[in-house]
Amino acid sequence: MCCRAIIASLMLLFSSCPLSAADDGPNFVFILVDDFGYMDIGANNPGTFYETPNIDRLAGEGVLFTQGYAANPVCSPTRYSIMTGKYPSRVDATNFFSGARSGKFLPATLNNRMPLSDVTIAEQLRDNGYRTFFLGKWHLGPTPEFWPEHQGFDVNIGGHVRGLPKSYFSPYSNPRLSDGPKVEHLTHRLADEAIKLIEESEDEKFLLYLSFYTVHTPLQAPKPLVQKYREKAAWLTEQPEFGPEEQVWETDAERKVRIRQSHPTYAAMVESLDQNVGRILDTLEELELADDTVVVLFSDNGGLSTSEGSPTSNLPLRGGKGWVYEGGIREPMIIKWPDAERSNPVCDVPVISVDFYPTILDLAGIDAPSEMVLDGVSLVPLLKGEKLPERDLFWHYPHYSNQGGFPGGAIRRGDYKLIERYEDGRTHLYNTRDDVSETTDIAADHPELVNDLRNRLHQWYKEVDAKFLRAKDGGEDPWSPDQ
Repeated sequence: MCCRAIIASLMLLFSSCPLSAADDGPNFVFILVDDFGYMDIGANNPGTFYETPNIDRLAGEGVLFTQGYAANPVCSPTRYSIMTGKYPSRVDATNFFSGARSGKFLPATLNNRMPLSDVTIAEQLRDNGYRTFFLGKWHLGPTPEFWPEHQGFDVNIGGHVRGLPKSYFSPYSNPRLSDGPKVEHLTHRLADEAIKLIEESEDEKFLLYLSFYTVHTPLQAPKPLVQKYREKAAWLTEQPEFGPEEQVWETDAERKVRIRQSHPTYAAMVESLDQNVGRILDTLEELELADDTVVVLFSDNGGLSTSEGSPTSNLPLRGGKGWVYEGGIREPMIIKWPDAERSNPVCDVPVISVDFYPTILDLAGIDAPSEMVLDGVSLVPLLKGEKLPERDLFWHYPHYSNQGGFPGGAIRRGDYKLIERYEDGRTHLYNTRDDVSETTDIAADHPELVNDLRNRLHQWYKEVDAKFLRAKDGGEDPWSPDQ
């Protein structure tokens, strides 16, 4: 056979072999920030006390979702929803994985691990030719067999059982992260490690899941940045419009809530985060990978505003971490896809963290197995400037939050949000477009809508086999949706 015939045969052979997702799909950099509030970034809040130029730059280059929701008001359940595309109620992973606080009643039974039988987004991508890297906070399993390296990640740097760092400065006491110099800051170190992995993988497709510990407590940041914001806060106190940092907020009991962003250490942590997000974006540019990489930025729950020092304010959103009000579940959310429709850089369609899984599969050109349960939908139509069919979003938090939040559930349909309290079954209805602060309960004015939303929520409870509060020994029985 002549050379020309051989070449033609080889070309025919290779053209008949389908490309794997890793051959033609984009890279993925998923940046998850812990306890990061919706109002903490300039793109959502031009008047923020914090300085986030790099995150704002990402928002300007991508699509900013102004109604992006976490599936739960605390960390582990939301992290589960991102990894699996499922509501955490399906496996009873409905609180952070060591949360067993009781109140008037006992909380619902809690599963404190992501089952190994769940197929994570990392497993899907790895099985389709991607290299997969995890860095930072995991908090999805109590023992090593449930850590990232057993859930689809080729590399695990920092991911283990703890939900918060012992210290943001070395030594870290982390079994998956070696110590560095004493002056090294954890946020910078994780970015260093991420940059190394990107540089090593510039000729391969990869998923880099960078789960920063910041801005979770303990509040620790480089001293020069803290001093910068001390001076900035001091300057603000001299302004005539400067009001109190906190007020008493009437809930089921009196609780202080921060109403003004002015905490110097928290602000320094935000700036350190932003600087390192910028370093990663710059690395993608320098390696000419930016046009072939999807970058996501998200938070696992709302900002910490009602306990543990209340370092940030989410106003005008009500509540914060641990509450099913908007301040606890509405998050900073940005998706930068090079092929996105840039004429629509801001999207106000309500979306939720179970949507990331099908979105990533769609962008990678991977079909989910037909038997797989996915509660989310692909957001690619929104990235293209198209529409999604109207749907309901759900929340289920049958626990007593150490931030003061009450056990409850919620449903969002259109502009309306119904909240249901699990101790007594009371419901509240808010129009989130007209009343984002959820201060005016309009349930009495719309009884038919309340009944419809409650029925939809209760049907969803059945679909996901949701669990509820339990009676204490010898105590009264709590409310049940079957009543």
